[in-house]
Amino acid sequence: MRQKFIYTDYPAYIEYLKSFAEDSFAAFQRKLIPGETILGVRTPRLRSIAKQIAAGNWRRFLADAQGGTMEEIMMQGLVIGNAKMDYKEALKRASAFVPKIKSWAVCDICGSSFRFLKEDMASSFAFLKGYLSSENEFSVRFGVTLLMEFFICDEYIDQLFPLFDHVRQEGYYAKMAVAWAVSECFIKYPKRTTPYLQSNQLEDWTYNKALQKIIESNRVDEETKDKIRSMKRKIKR
Repeated sequence: MRQKFIYTDYPAYIEYLKSFAEDSFAAFQRKLIPGETILGVRTPRLRSIAKQIAAGNWRRFLADAQGGTMEEIMMQGLVIGNAKMDYKEALKRASAFVPKIKSWAVCDICGSSFRFLKEDMASSFAFLKGYLSSENEFSVRFGVTLLMEFFICDEYIDQLFPLFDHVRQEGYYAKMAVAWAVSECFIKYPKRTTPYLQSNQLEDWTYNKALQKIIESNRVDEETKDKIRSMKRKIKR
């Protein structure tokens, strides 16, 4: 059984990280996550190491951190999400982290750990809203997926719909994030989301993808799925 990891210097950390790399898993991930340099370390292991770093000298780690591989970038986000710091510092570090995101995996896995956003919902909502007009595909995805993670609730759901309507980023992963978020709104709040589905400004591809994700969900009954199928738009070619 390995001892608890204590961060001392970056080269030692890299050697430790590589000790968990799996070639077959790396090959599998490269098919799903294009454009990333991947070691092949599984997410539960990354989360475990991040928690150990966050319990120690995490500021030094973030100061030393580099970006040679997807796992190195991901670890930075996970440490930010797990380290104990005040809200303003966490938000500042999250803001500096976002431009480093180059894939849906880094975005989604790290973003879900940013639970500090719940400490000041109004400020966090404004923070995330600011990313929706970005020209960067993954910055938009970051904003949308974290709004989905933390703001599909009684107080904020109706404020999400006009935000989704005005996302105009054409990148696949940004558009899929909007579709995913809309489907989650419907699954959690069908009565409040149905009027939006009936009258929205989503472009056709994103709208139909949102319907598809609702239909694929095991949290939606078959009768409702049939109604959703009837709402699909025909896309002109």
